[in-house]
Amino acid sequence: VIIHTNLGRAPMSRTIAGKALDLAAGYSNLELDLDKGTRGHRDRHLEKLLTRLVGCPAATVCNNNAAALLLILNTFALGKKVLVSRGELVEIGGSFRIPEIMQRSGARLQEVGTTNKTRKEDFAQALDEETGLILSVHPSNYRIVGFTQSPTLEQLVALSDQTSVPLAHDVGSGLLFDSPDPSLQDEPSVKSSLEQGAGLVCFSGDKVLGGPQAGIILGKRELLEKVRRNPMMRALRIDKVTCALLEHTLLEYEQHRETRAIEVRRMISISGAELRTRTEKVVARLQSSALDMNIEDSESVVGGGSAPGQKIVGPVLCVNSSLHTLNQIEEGLRLHQPPIMVRIDKDRLLIDLRTVLEGEEEEIVAALEKLGAGIGRR
Repeated sequence: VIIHTNLGRAPMSRTIAGKALDLAAGYSNLELDLDKGTRGHRDRHLEKLLTRLVGCPAATVCNNNAAALLLILNTFALGKKVLVSRGELVEIGGSFRIPEIMQRSGARLQEVGTTNKTRKEDFAQALDEETGLILSVHPSNYRIVGFTQSPTLEQLVALSDQTSVPLAHDVGSGLLFDSPDPSLQDEPSVKSSLEQGAGLVCFSGDKVLGGPQAGIILGKRELLEKVRRNPMMRALRIDKVTCALLEHTLLEYEQHRETRAIEVRRMISISGAELRTRTEKVVARLQSSALDMNIEDSESVVGGGSAPGQKIVGPVLCVNSSLHTLNQIEEGLRLHQPPIMVRIDKDRLLIDLRTVLEGEEEEIVAALEKLGAGIGRR
């Protein structure tokens, strides 16, 4: 699992983390307008980057995507109805559910359509003077297949334009641009959502974007300014470390568009040939006779509530021993310092170098040698 929630989601390159740390370690113009010499806003630095990247009029940032959705709901639908398809009432990680977030925001949920079929007409019939927001939620951690139907984003945009009820699109995973990677082709990109006319688009910073935990909101300036003026914005704002990490992540995209410095994107796109070469080098360095090593193909997933159902096939290192069970080997690696997380699948213990940062192979070799030596003595 590339974006593993239990393991901190998106890993970041040491280069980006180092630049961000240098910036965050001392004073900075976090809330200072250098041109005017007056107080500024901490999200304006990121707004300039985001608007240049995806061509939107305005942007703001809070501490995660659930907070972004909470802000949008509370800003536009406090005491009003929010229209959302029954098939999009998702539960995200940690048992947090969209309807519960809506309730806490002060909005009133209005379900439209059915679990598997919702049409534009269902939204149109539910619209009235008590409607504050139309919400479209990309089902980023599950898929409904078979006898299904849902309105297109263009249809909902047209309905929003006709009625002046804002439309918010929660795209979730933070894929900025359409990607050629097969595992990401079903993910809606932020840029495409904006180009189709969504008034507001929100997503996570620490998923496919590959940055720190953050909730990013893009869209029309008049809508964004209302969000920015919400008193909850201060309670949900990011700190200077997150700001620096996100800034340098976005700068990588601006300078290179698709860059290997974004670890998540490198892990998703790495070729099978390159992965096999890395794995073979690890096997070649292992000397322990107590462990059996071979390379087989297995499946990885993007994870983190992104690209549900999509598998990435590639070579992995399989470890076994006639002297210890797979669970004992797994425990030994997990309790190593630093811990090495592996998985057991179909009576195979697998180490997937797709999710290993470059240069960390040394630690894997050392841990396996130590484990093999311990097994050999027994």
